[in-house]
Amino acid sequence: MTHKSEDIFNDFRFHVEGYHEGFDEGTQQGMIDGWKHEASHGAKLSMEVSFYYGFGVTWKCLLQNNTHVKARKRLNALESILGLILKFPHEEPQYENLQENMEKVWAKFRLVCSLLNVPTDFSDYVKSGGSGGDILLKGTGNPQLEDLKGVP
Repeated sequence: MTHKSEDIFNDFRFHVEGYHEGFDEGTQQGMIDGWKHEASHGAKLSMEVSFYYGFGVTWKCLLQNNTHVKARKRLNALESILGLILKFPHEEPQYENLQENMEKVWAKFRLVCSLLNVPTDFSDYVKSGGSGGDILLKGTGNPQLEDLKGVP
């Protein structure tokens, strides 16, 4: 082999080795970045589902002894959203029907909010940390909620 052909062969070999080394590093970094993204996304989704669950449990407790005619319908809707949430496979990160089930939860949440006559957007309340439920129970003036005054 001549000196020039050895240089071409070495250049090609270094090019191939560099490609494989870069590919391996890129794959490793991609796996790390993907894991971080999925962990963050999973945490946000978990926080959202937990909010809906806490919302449902709280309102169920508030309405369970209510004798108002619409109370049964509201309780059924609350039990429905709680049932959907409890059926979530918490230990299965590759859950195929996640989007479909979240859409059902979102729809039930909007229905429940409509039945309870409360806003569906709690983003400002959640960001500020809230203050004991002022957004939902504003004007009741009583920790016992004055028998859910204002909730038809």
